[in-house]
Amino acid sequence: MAFRTLIDEVHAELARQGHPDMRPMHGFVFQAIGPYGTTAADLGRVLGVSKQAAGKTIDALERMGYVERAADPADARRKVVRLTARGFDSLAKSAAIFERLRAEWAATLGADRLRALERDLRTMTPGDVFHLDMPAWFGGG
Repeated sequence: MAFRTLIDEVHAELARQGHPDMRPMHGFVFQAIGPYGTTAADLGRVLGVSKQAAGKTIDALERMGYVERAADPADARRKVVRLTARGFDSLAKSAAIFERLRAEWAATLGADRLRALERDLRTMTPGDVFHLDMPAWFGGG
C-alpha cells in the first residue's frame, strides 16, 4: 500500500506538471527504452510481453508524443523506438518528484530507518530483473 500511495502521488504531481496521461506502466517502458532507444521486439523481451503487446504500447505512447519511431542506422529493416523530449521531460520530472517524496519519507521515518528499509527491500527483490535508472529508491544509491 505504501508503494501504491507513492506511485499515486507521483502521478498526481506529474499531471499537475503537464503529463496528465502518464500511467505507472509508462515509466517502466521508458526505462526499458533507455536513452538510446530499442526495438519493439527487444522492448517486449525486457518487459516480458509479446512484440505485438510492446507495439501497441509504443503506438499509444507515440500518439501521446512520448516516443518516436525512426529507421535504425545500422539496419534499415528495423525501426528504433526513442524517447522524445516530452518522454525525457516526464522522466526528469518523475525523478525529481520521487526525490522530494523520498525526502519527506526520510523526514518522517528518519534517514537511517529509510536506508534500512530500502536495503531490506533490495534484499527481497530478485536480482535478475532489469535495473531501473531511477532515484535512490530504485537504484540503491
